[in-house]
Amino acid sequence: MPAVAISSTPSSPSRALHVSLWVVQALLGAAFLMAGLTKTTQPMDLLAAQMPWTTVVGEGMTRFIGISEVLGALGLILPSLTRIKPKLTALAAVGLVTVMVLAMGFHLARGEVKALPINGVLTALAAFVAWGRFRAAPIAPRG
Repeated sequence: MPAVAISSTPSSPSRALHVSLWVVQALLGAAFLMAGLTKTTQPMDLLAAQMPWTTVVGEGMTRFIGISEVLGALGLILPSLTRIKPKLTALAAVGLVTVMVLAMGFHLARGEVKALPINGVLTALAAFVAWGRFRAAPIAPRG
């Protein structure tokens, strides 16, 4: 029987995985930043025309969701980019997964099934970033 060498050193993640994660982080960051800024800066009557659900949850909750999306977008990029507490990137992704799952439940309850595919895609992409930055290809902290 041939001997099999077992390496005790973990294999490093592939460059392609790191690049894929950065691309997804950038796209998600841009999407959530734009959505969040819209919800935090636009007058409620304009938002109501674009997003009828905002009239149901009210201005306070709409602004809170927008701020959460802006912070999530920044969390997807800045900790990894600066390498200062890069695990926060994975936590931001988990937070955005939570926001999207709650959004899907809300839209489903309101019969707004047209919103579900985009929420589903954003959920899957954020889950990919969370998995990638927690487990598969974490970014080492500075220093």
